[in-house]
Formats: sequence, C-alpha cells, structure tokens
Amino acid sequence: MLTKVLLTGFDTKARWLIGLILLVALLVPALSLMVPQGNPLHLDAYVVTLFGKYLTYAILALALDLVWGYCGILSLGHAAFFALGGYGMGMYLMRQIGARGVYANPVLPDFMVFLNYKDLPWFWTGFDLWWVAVLAVLAVPGLVAFGFGWLAFRSRVTGVYLSIITQALTYALLLAFFRNDLGMGGNNGLTDFKDILGFNVQAPETRAALFAATALLLAGSIFVVSVIVNSKLGKVMIAVRDAESRTRFLGWRPENVKLFAFVVSALIAGLAGALYVPQVGIINPGEFDPGNSIEAVIWVAVGGRGTLLGPIVGALLVNLGKTVFTGALPDYWLFALGGLFVVVTLFMPKGIVGLWAQLRRRRAKTPAPTVDRAPSLEPAE
Repeated sequence: MLTKVLLTGFDTKARWLIGLILLVALLVPALSLMVPQGNPLHLDAYVVTLFGKYLTYAILALALDLVWGYCGILSLGHAAFFALGGYGMGMYLMRQIGARGVYANPVLPDFMVFLNYKDLPWFWTGFDLWWVAVLAVLAVPGLVAFGFGWLAFRSRVTGVYLSIITQALTYALLLAFFRNDLGMGGNNGLTDFKDILGFNVQAPETRAALFAATALLLAGSIFVVSVIVNSKLGKVMIAVRDAESRTRFLGWRPENVKLFAFVVSALIAGLAGALYVPQVGIINPGEFDPGNSIEAVIWVAVGGRGTLLGPIVGALLVNLGKTVFTGALPDYWLFALGGLFVVVTLFMPKGIVGLWAQLRRRRAKTPAPTVDRAPSLEPAE
C-alpha cells in the first residue's frame, strides 16, 4: 500500500527534476576537486560554497511553497524555522572546537568564557554528538511549528491576520536570541567553526561534500513534497486553499490539514538551515529577521507557487541576481527586489514557471498556418 502511494505521488516531472539535481550533486564537486586550477572548467571552493548556499535557499523556498502554494498559508515567518535549524547545527559545531578556541576551554565555547559562564547550560548537553544535533534540528522547528499551528489553526486565524502573527513569531525569536543571557551567543551568534564530523569545514573536500549533501537534501525534499501534493491529502490541501469553508462543510478538518503541512514545512526548513550554517560559517540572530521571510515569499512568487520547480527557480535566480547586483550597486538592491515583486504581481501572477507553461499552452492551441495553393494549370476533367 505504501509503495503504491509513493509511486503514484512520485510523478514524471519530479523524477526529471530529481535526476537533474542528482547530476548537479555529482558534477559540481567533480569540477571542484578533479579539474585542476587554471582550467576554465574548474570551480573554486568559494563558488561551490556559494552554490551550496543557494541550494539551501531553494529548499527553504520549496518548504514555504508547500504551505503557501498548496495550502494557502502565507507564512511571513518561515525564516524562524530555518534559523532554528541553523542554531542546532551551530551548537554542534561550537562543541567540536574544544580547546582550540581563543580561551582554550575544552568545554565552554569562547563566548561563554567571555561572559563568565561557570558551567555549560543544560540545553547544550549532548551537542558534542552529531545525532543529538540532528534530533534538535528536527525537533525544535517541528515543535515550535506544531505549537504555533495548533493554536492558530484551531482558532481559525486565516488570511492577513495569520501572516502578521507568523511575522510576529519570528520577530519575537529575533529579540530573544539577541539576549546574551539566553546562552546562544547574543548579537554575535555562533561562529569560528573548525570541524564537522571530524573534517575541516574549510577544506575544499568538505565544502564539496556539503554541497553534495545539500543537493541530496533538495532532491529528497522534492520527493517528499511531490508524494504529499499528489496524494489524496494533497488534493484536500488544495481544496482547503481554494475553498476552506466548503471543505469543512464536506466533513474535512482544515485545521488538521494545515497543521500537518505547516509542521512538515518547518522540518524541511530546519534541515535547510542546518546545512546552511557550516557552509556560510556563522549563524546569528539576523537570520530571524522578518525581511528574510519576506524575501523567501518573493522567491516563491517569482518562480511560481503551487509548483515543484517554481520555488527552486525563483530562489536560484533571485539570489544569483542579488549576488551580482549587490556587487555592482549595493545601495539599490532592495529597490530592485521590490520592483521585481511588483512586476511579477502585475504581469506574471503565476511566476516564471507559470508564464512558461501558459506560453506553451497558447502555442499548442494556435492552429498551423494554412498554405494557399496556387491555381492548377491543368484542365478540369
């Protein structure tokens, strides 16, 4: 039964997309590690890390699309789950530093020594083990999403009110993590990482491996989202998105459907944040900034919500444009981003992928031009 559900939900488009991502997961590390420097095809470790960061953003966009594109929940706080997962990984990486820190304390991270901590806080216990960090990366965003969703969806908070509350959630976490007495690094956050699973995080081989792991996570996320949205539950999610009151009248519980989608989305976002941190090298309260969540909404809108490919395309293109634009005109990037969102809203409401599909349909419906034959010169019989 489970196999049938998986095969039914794993459609052809998802197979092609996952195949392409797996190819990229092999190709990029190979170009970085096997092609010698000086060769035009060689990829520098910095470029590999940059591409890896883009892929974590693509995973976040896909997670947001699950709740917005398929369930109609416009979350303006998904950066919170991304950052919580990042802090879980950051805590593990800080414990791996050991006595190699500035203050050479084998147990306490440098910022705790600086702030005169005497003992390691209880919630840091076990983070010297990778599997504890993985559990935290999944459990903390999942529990926060479950608690928030249980209260909000049971109270039937919808529309712009729900969006504002999600934004308030991430802002509250931002203020909390800025506090030094929280034991999470305060304003400076967690940084100066050395090792991950015993490997140097700065080594080109480690960066290539992290890129490959991020690509595999993206492929796995596509598989999970594809199975969900193509299942019976996925059809109910779309019904909740389009006509929640009618769906409730037919006997379904929209709040349970929303809660499921919200928690799964938070888990995916938390895993994305966990792979973001070792590649970027820092995690601080700025990741909770509500502006980051709004940017994620723009990625999905630009690519096309309600599709598997759209959020990935939007995240990659917008962040690539951000890298190029901020290098040339850094003071005008936010104006460009706002203008892009306005253009998409007015002229491409279904995003790039939706526009492309619409153009293909129009081309398919256009009849082939008829060729007028020249009058025959032969006499009629």
